Amino acid sequence: MRCEPGKEYLVEARLLPLAREAGYEDVDAYVARLRVDAAARADAVDALTINETSWFRDLAPYQTFTDTMLPALLESRAHVRHLELWSAACSSGQEAYSLAMLLRENLPPGWTATIHATDVSRAMLTRVKAGRYSQVEMNRGMPATRLVRWFERAGSEWQVSEELRSMITTEQLNLAAPFPPMRRFDVVFLRNVLIYFDAQTKSDILRRVHHTVAPDGFLLLGTSEYALDAGPGWQREVSGKTWMHRPEGARPATPAAGAAGPAGVRGGAGSAPARPLATTVPATATASFSSTLGTVARAGTGATLPTSLTPQGA
Repeated sequence: MRCEPGKEYLVEARLLPLAREAGYEDVDAYVARLRVDAAARADAVDALTINETSWFRDLAPYQTFTDTMLPALLESRAHVRHLELWSAACSSGQEAYSLAMLLRENLPPGWTATIHATDVSRAMLTRVKAGRYSQVEMNRGMPATRLVRWFERAGSEWQVSEELRSMITTEQLNLAAPFPPMRRFDVVFLRNVLIYFDAQTKSDILRRVHHTVAPDGFLLLGTSEYALDAGPGWQREVSGKTWMHRPEGARPATPAAGAAGPAGVRGGAGSAPARPLATTVPATATASFSSTLGTVARAGTGATLPTSLTPQGA
């Protein structure tokens, strides 16, 4: 496997317990097994997956979703009164449920929405389905007003309401592999995951995602991925502090007049940040790097998985 220089010890630390449990003396021998054992590979992915997340993470994308994307979609989807969202690389579900809250709070009567949550980790999808979170997890970005409205105490944890859980569907999906048949989504949140893949895999993922976004839909990447060259077929728009990727030819979206944003997302009720009109801008390329997680994920596609963790050039 290839990983960032100096970070090999992290891979060793995460895989060594699995290696010893499987009866191997070292991680290199266990990695060789991953080439032929799909179940072991899935366990390795669970161990290596970085599940850093929080409620309403980074704030600005959720502000843009409520102020810019949602008004545009309410106009264009008035004939169906239904929205389809995809939370790709959903981790333990905070992103998907954050979106569910905003939709319940902002959709007009008679509208429905579905949020498709996918992740490569089976353990994370189990958590999404359960919808239970510790107090420590709730302290990471959950406004008190929403905690009271959308959660109930369940022992030492907090349980997401059935109203929100009924909006979520889950599916195990390896972004680095060909996608199964998928519906068209109005909004795709693909945030803070592409950074773990090399340039070619990034390009392949964005090409596949392009086929899942509605012609007038939206793709949101993580803040560290804004400068990424999304490749052909995409145009980029700016709304406030958020960069949105959209299929070429989509009519630029503008924030709703007088939009104040959802309480608790940017400073709470009454906070009204500046909202310049969304502007289409050219995409630019940025440097990329490969990671161990990306390598293991690609193994499920039939790609060759190296037999050693020794860094190249060492």
